[in-house]
Amino acid sequence: MNQMIRPPSAMLDPEACWDAFLRRDRAFDGVFVGAVLTTGIYCKPSCAARHPKRANMIFLPDASAARAAGFRACLRCRPDEIGRDRIAVESAIALIEAAPEPLRLERVAAHVGYAPHHFHRLFKRETGLTPAAYARALRADRLKAALAGEQSVTYAIYDAGYNAPSRAYADADRHLGMSPSAWKDGGRGVSINYAVMPTSLGPMLVAATERGVCRVSFDEEEADLRRHFPKAQIVAGDADFQALAAQVAALADSPANLPNVPLDLHGTAFQQAVWAALRAIPAGETRSYGEIAAAIGRPGAVRATGSACGDNRLVVLIPCHRVLRGDGSLGGYAYGVERKQALLSREQR
Repeated sequence: MNQMIRPPSAMLDPEACWDAFLRRDRAFDGVFVGAVLTTGIYCKPSCAARHPKRANMIFLPDASAARAAGFRACLRCRPDEIGRDRIAVESAIALIEAAPEPLRLERVAAHVGYAPHHFHRLFKRETGLTPAAYARALRADRLKAALAGEQSVTYAIYDAGYNAPSRAYADADRHLGMSPSAWKDGGRGVSINYAVMPTSLGPMLVAATERGVCRVSFDEEEADLRRHFPKAQIVAGDADFQALAAQVAALADSPANLPNVPLDLHGTAFQQAVWAALRAIPAGETRSYGEIAAAIGRPGAVRATGSACGDNRLVVLIPCHRVLRGDGSLGGYAYGVERKQALLSREQR
């Protein structure tokens, strides 16, 4: 086994891969494999087996590369099944998206050839959402798109695939933060409190509905909120709200210390999965867009993952600054790469 093929350094960072193995980080399963020179076995990063010495381990981009180099699959973690699991999740997502109404778990699991209880855990592990939650978020996305049209609220509800208005209003409260009629009417009847807080990285806007923080951004003010919700009631926050806003603004200096504040977060099913993966990145660490896409079961959706990061409306609370390009460079950031670098540097300290 002393003639193993070593991966090009441009493809993989060996030390980052080793760190992922030490953490048994499931988010990297399917992104690369580790091969042990002394045993001739390759494993996925989350393998529960005892770790070999660092000097005896190399990293390859995938299972096929490991097999071509002469390694064999670990019987404990079964790294070849990662591809099968990801394909199953992608097939299930396609089925859910094509269905005019939510499907039962049993039908989705049977479609991809898994037992229902096992596939339920697998789907949530890969996407951050259960199949039912994914279907609800998808239907809410359709409702949002339908409400943007000219038809009535009632027509939009049925056009989005709801069988009854009550279910649509329940989903709208969860995913839109307001009733369908209020959403269609620019936020009429919704109250949004806000404060603009000074920070070392510039002024930070913090805004919240009665459900929780709905927007955190740099270089924005009341006029920006009114542009998003022209008919909502925009109110300067009182002393209690100022205290909450101060907790959020403190993240500019200590981005690793996320406060326990309620969030009012709305996005597509895909965006919610990406944002959940971002919040799972430990402070002081980074991931590539490709790694995030793989972690939510959509390895081919790297560009869409970047767009979801760009659509993040809760800067620092959802740490999109922890995502880099595949080559390790900073990539883009809605509020300037200088701020992104500053946040990363402060986390690493």
